[in-house]
Amino acid sequence: MPLSCQAILSKSKNAKQLFALNIGGERQISIWQNTNDQVHYDDPLGHTFSRYLAGGQGTRRLDIEERVGWPGAVCVFPEGHPSHWEIKDPFRFVHLYVPNAQLRAHYAKTHDRDCRTLELSELTLAHAPTFSGPLAAMAQAAIDGNVLQADAAFAELIGRLNIGKKAVVGGLSPHTLRRIDEWVEAHLHTTIRLEDLAQVAELSEFHFHRMFSASRGISPHNWILGQRIEHAKALLKNTSIAQISAACGFSSQSHFTRAFKTSTGLTPAAYRRALFG
Repeated sequence: MPLSCQAILSKSKNAKQLFALNIGGERQISIWQNTNDQVHYDDPLGHTFSRYLAGGQGTRRLDIEERVGWPGAVCVFPEGHPSHWEIKDPFRFVHLYVPNAQLRAHYAKTHDRDCRTLELSELTLAHAPTFSGPLAAMAQAAIDGNVLQADAAFAELIGRLNIGKKAVVGGLSPHTLRRIDEWVEAHLHTTIRLEDLAQVAELSEFHFHRMFSASRGISPHNWILGQRIEHAKALLKNTSIAQISAACGFSSQSHFTRAFKTSTGLTPAAYRRALFG
């Protein structure tokens, strides 16, 4: 069964996780230290973005032409891309772990593109300012336990992803997706059913679900949940938790709190304190 790079690394006897920060949606930022080790990432699950923080000159990748690390070096491991490593000297690095569905959904939302146009290339020990700055900010956020700083850095990284131009077949047109989004925004306070969305798109429920998921990378249910959470964030400053729960279409305040924490890593109350003190 495929494992994430995080799960693979955690099995090492010499690798030590120094800091970890859950930012919701099974996304995690971890700072590791390792030395005198060999690590084999075979068919890893999810995507991993990495930046060396200290050392690295004694680290090299074994399955390609010899290349050694250095502070600031960036690696990107797309899902399923294997890599084998030898570590001779101590070094410290940050990993951002993102499930495939989460990465594609965030890409689709940020760039208003079909998620299948995402082109994520493997990088090995590269000078990559595109990712280096956001990853450094995420490392500091993990050290500080600052989810909001991590959110901002993650959003910046997503914004810097390459916008692919490849043609895609099937899925929903940009016009239909925008019509769906406008309808959802107007009905977030209500119970939204698959039947409602399919009618807006003028498709059967089966075809709508399949085509929406292809274009957005996640199911309609999870996409709408994300929209509810984003709307809730906008209301946190001046609205009670109970009122937000109702305004965002959650069945109860406890349901809202659970969903918010799963999505962001913090409860609504903790998120509000982090934002406004």
